[in-house]
Amino acid sequence: MILPIYTYGQSVLRKVAEPIDKDYPGLDELIKNMYETMTHADGVGLAAPQVGLPIRLLVIDLAPFKEDNPELAAFKITMINPEILEESEEEIAMDEGCLSIPGINETVVRPEYIKVKYLDEDFNEHIEEFDGFRARVVQHEYGHLEGELFTDLVKPLRRQLIKGKLNNIVKKKIDTKYKIK
Repeated sequence: MILPIYTYGQSVLRKVAEPIDKDYPGLDELIKNMYETMTHADGVGLAAPQVGLPIRLLVIDLAPFKEDNPELAAFKITMINPEILEESEEEIAMDEGCLSIPGINETVVRPEYIKVKYLDEDFNEHIEEFDGFRARVVQHEYGHLEGELFTDLVKPLRRQLIKGKLNNIVKKKIDTKYKIK
């Protein structure tokens, strides 16, 4: 089932999400619905707050980038209760966009490398290292679990320049090919 995506201005996007356990009701169905919603919206990552749930769950599928980066084809991951354990001092700037902030792409500086502890769909614990684009997408989605949006990391002058666009999102004066809330 395709879920509506909560957009800029919705309070759930600013809350620090709560951890969940394996007894969370309908978790398997929720994960399936989040992948379906993300794919339908042409996204590569989606965090539970983006579908209105303040819980520590995110999904990522980088297969849409397989033509340009074949090594990303198999990167499909579900993270429950993720925690960033380490991040590099080395940073890299790259353009980012977000399904919750449609029509806005801005340059964001993030660590090049991260080490993350998380649980998979079966609640098995993993500790993995990510770099490059994988690290960027994980950090972007992880930010949603911390109540952070990529626009918070944009340089102040750029933030001022996109203020009008952000206000239009709050007022729902936007066009998307996916359902929004």
